[in-house]
Amino acid sequence: MTKRLSARASGDLARNGLASGYAPSQHAIGILHFGCGAFFRAHQAACTDAALEHAGGNWRIAALNLRSRGDIDALTAQDGLYTLIAKSAQGARARVIASIGQSIAATDARTQVLQHLQNPAVRIVTLTVTEKAYGIDRAALDIDPNHPAIAADLADPRNPTSVLGYLVEGLRLRRAAGHAPPTILCCDNLPRNGHLLRAGVIGFAQRIDPDLADHIARNVAFPSTMVDRITPASTDQTRKDARILTGYDDAVAVETEPFFQWVIEDNFPTGRPAWQAGGAVFVPNVEPYENMKLRMLNGAHSMLAYGGYLSGHKYVRDVMNDPALARLVGRHLEAAAATLEPLSSIDLTDYAAQLVKRFSNPAIAHETYQIAMDGTQKLPQRLAAPAADARAAGQDAQAFALAIALWMRYATGVLDDGQTYELRDPLGDQIAQIVAGASGDPGELARGLAAIDGLLPEALRDDQPFMDMTANLLERLMTQGIRPTLYALAGF
Repeated sequence: MTKRLSARASGDLARNGLASGYAPSQHAIGILHFGCGAFFRAHQAACTDAALEHAGGNWRIAALNLRSRGDIDALTAQDGLYTLIAKSAQGARARVIASIGQSIAATDARTQVLQHLQNPAVRIVTLTVTEKAYGIDRAALDIDPNHPAIAADLADPRNPTSVLGYLVEGLRLRRAAGHAPPTILCCDNLPRNGHLLRAGVIGFAQRIDPDLADHIARNVAFPSTMVDRITPASTDQTRKDARILTGYDDAVAVETEPFFQWVIEDNFPTGRPAWQAGGAVFVPNVEPYENMKLRMLNGAHSMLAYGGYLSGHKYVRDVMNDPALARLVGRHLEAAAATLEPLSSIDLTDYAAQLVKRFSNPAIAHETYQIAMDGTQKLPQRLAAPAADARAAGQDAQAFALAIALWMRYATGVLDDGQTYELRDPLGDQIAQIVAGASGDPGELARGLAAIDGLLPEALRDDQPFMDMTANLLERLMTQGIRPTLYALAGF
């Protein structure tokens, strides 16, 4: 009978090469993290574990979830330890990560979160809460006052529930105590994510305390960052694999790919861990790398998720085994690369080939339905922005029109065979009204969805040839069927 993973297992795991040799209890918490999900555990927490092993320091993490207990109770029961499994065609490799020093459910422990935020020992606050959770109007570079959590926190800022509410209240408490502010590091897939989060925090503070907003603008660092590691949702098989590989039961084991990338703007006034030991790269400007990842990896991921799910493919690897869809993915990567400025350190053709290999990894069960969620939050930066740039440069933009048309077809919530599914989008109610109002008319549906505020840039909405191309592709998808249309477009 296997035992539950806990601190008592650390010595045994280290001796067997399954965990680092540092003593977690000798390193205090120096990072507060919002969003204790699988990606965070596969990425930032794993990189911090490597930094602690390499250079030490008081950089363990207090990790919290804002909306649910999620995996918090299980992590607490396991003394913050969990198994990270990197899977490839060559096999699986496990490592037990010890960088999480405390796990918190903010719904039960607002006081604990605020104590960490005002504690001068916490020098960095990191976030992976997904695009929709911030409550920021990206176009206006300001808060969205209609976001329910933002509205509630503006009315009662001393008892925050939102990301921005917590950050602003924490910075207020830190300033009142005379302590230097932490560096705030957004690790979500958002363009210029540090700049965006800074605008949201200052915009929130401006409405409740203009002096505090000025203090934040002058004194708080918000570096931008680009993160990349494909991390599917954990399953019973993930937990079974952890038991086989380590000999311990682990309720919160995570599986991921061997590939790891983290590009960070090097702006940390109060210090940082030796993340470079875990593979992080520090640069003066993240934006070119960010655009590369958003447009190539994330853009192709969205395209293949909609096309793949609608075609009956459960996993990304299944999509890549479909010759027609794989060809369309290749075309999308080529079109996305054409919109990017050259990077001296990266060959975009090689990067595209690497992405195809990663998408095809037979050991990673990444569901197309998982990737397809929250489309309205992802399309602006992944598909709409490169489409607008391609049109402005006179490049072929059909790949982007097809990806947007596939999302529009996905937005109907019904497969070709009549089976229905949940969209899982924060604008789901608005989308449902547009779909119902279109009454099955592809042109009306395309116009209605394209008019969603913030989805497409004005230049693209006013580009009639591009919008006609998108509507025509949507009509083919709706009248001729998903697979026949995609196979015809791929030349099969």
